[in-house]
Amino acid sequence: MIIRKYESSDTAELVDLFYETVHGINKQDYTKEQLHAWAKFSNKQQKQDSWYHSLNQNITYVALIDNVIVGFIDLEKNGYLNRLFVHKDYQRQGIAKRLYNSIENDAKQYNIEKLYTNASITAKPFFNRCGFSIIQKQEIYIDEVELINYKMSKILRDTKE
Repeated sequence: MIIRKYESSDTAELVDLFYETVHGINKQDYTKEQLHAWAKFSNKQQKQDSWYHSLNQNITYVALIDNVIVGFIDLEKNGYLNRLFVHKDYQRQGIAKRLYNSIENDAKQYNIEKLYTNASITAKPFFNRCGFSIIQKQEIYIDEVELINYKMSKILRDTKE
């Protein structure tokens, strides 16, 4: 497995990976209606355009196996871990952990004191294992469809130092 920095040419592949993962893996915790609201196929091009800009601005890594992107993660400079997805066919192989470790190392170099994220029901156990704590359970609405996620955070360094 290779972890490398994101390249602009990766965007379409990352969006495809997102859709496949949400509809293939998150179905264990969300209904079809919720999955379609979260990852609506009709918005794929719009998502590709918006992600192109945000992924270029953020600290973004991709994981590759045999030159195929199998996961990605991105972090905003304010400590918000925006996206972490591992391809549905490559789950439970340590990919998310390797991606997360890369981001946490960069966050420490940038002197980011705290990481925070909005974790899906599916991702919450992973973030717990990485040392994140639940701040609150959230009910969010996308196109009038309710989804549950969790605001979580992790302190990287004590501000009292």
